Amino acid sequence: MTGEDWGLIVVSFLVRVGFFLFGIYQDANFKVRYTDIDYFVFHDAAKYVYEGQSPYARDTYRYTPLLSWLLVPNHYFGWLHLGKIIFVIFDLVTGLIIMKLLNQAISKKKAFILESIWLLNPMVITISTRGNAESVLCCLIMFTLYYVQKGRYTIAGLLYGLSIHFKIYPIIYCIPIAIFIYHKKSSQGTQAQLTSLLNIGSSTLVSLLGCGWAMYKIYGYEFLDQGYLYHLYRTDHRHNFSMWNMLLYLDSANKGNGGSNLSKYAFVPQLLLVLITGCLEWWNPTFDNLLRVLFVQTFAFVTYNKVCTSQYFVWYLIFLPFYLSRSYINWRKGLLMATLWAGTQGIWLSQGYYLEFEGKSVFYPGLFVASVLFFLTNVWLLGQFITDLKIQVQPTGASKKNN
Repeated sequence: MTGEDWGLIVVSFLVRVGFFLFGIYQDANFKVRYTDIDYFVFHDAAKYVYEGQSPYARDTYRYTPLLSWLLVPNHYFGWLHLGKIIFVIFDLVTGLIIMKLLNQAISKKKAFILESIWLLNPMVITISTRGNAESVLCCLIMFTLYYVQKGRYTIAGLLYGLSIHFKIYPIIYCIPIAIFIYHKKSSQGTQAQLTSLLNIGSSTLVSLLGCGWAMYKIYGYEFLDQGYLYHLYRTDHRHNFSMWNMLLYLDSANKGNGGSNLSKYAFVPQLLLVLITGCLEWWNPTFDNLLRVLFVQTFAFVTYNKVCTSQYFVWYLIFLPFYLSRSYINWRKGLLMATLWAGTQGIWLSQGYYLEFEGKSVFYPGLFVASVLFFLTNVWLLGQFITDLKIQVQPTGASKKNN
């Protein structure tokens, strides 16, 4: 790492400190709190763990118990905001791994700009300093990919299984990762291919099932229900950008009274797109392309997910620097795309503020139209990303060369 890289790390750390301190001030002096409401859920669940109880004693805690264990120091040291510092550390480590994985063939200036997309991104910084735990998951995913690149599939699998334990969605990455490994080992024969795939697959299962079994032994069925099964029947409708937001609200209101339950079919178009975009790795099975495919696949997953909140955007932002490293989208079009994404999101947030903080009934047409605009914008963006990804392959064809 160069002096510029370390300078970027230092600056990004100081910026996060500034956001963190301002957040404490905002909580004490403003109507709208800076700290994420979910952070209080994590904090309260950690208190139950600290007292020898189940984290699920805290209503609405629907995460792995490992997350509540991570925040136990909050109560040991008696400081509410300590967990945010833990999340910021994971955030910065993620930035370091991004630096390591960026293609060395690009210029230092370009690499510096791309690294800044994560390390100096206000949205990324806000997510971690508000106390959202997505930085932990992002760090696990990037470490997984780091060891995949190094060919250390046992460690990669163990980390991959742990990331799926934290949140189910990273399981979608198994297809493009498997395609990459299969092609990388093609020159060594079928046995080497199968051995490598078995290696990462079995270590992933050991980690995933091991964590699940341990948590089940400690917390019983409550862990399975709140940590996993809940996501199959969830009807969240608060601060949900998704097109399904209105229907989820109606289903929630009519629960037990013969609601439509149409929202349970939301996974169908999402599953199809995730499978299709995951297979894009097949046409250019290099590691660089793997990271770009993961960006497109995650963007598709979030766009079509029935629940979509601001922290979900971080799921694909970790891959954005790699995508842009080889993108053919010119700056004018890129600016238009970013403006539409931010603008339609802003329209939704204005309606969400009226609903959640002012108590105004803006479900229709305000919130519904805003959700439609944001969804259609993201669908258009997804189309542009896929087209650009295909263009990236054309100069070299469906290359079999592996990094």
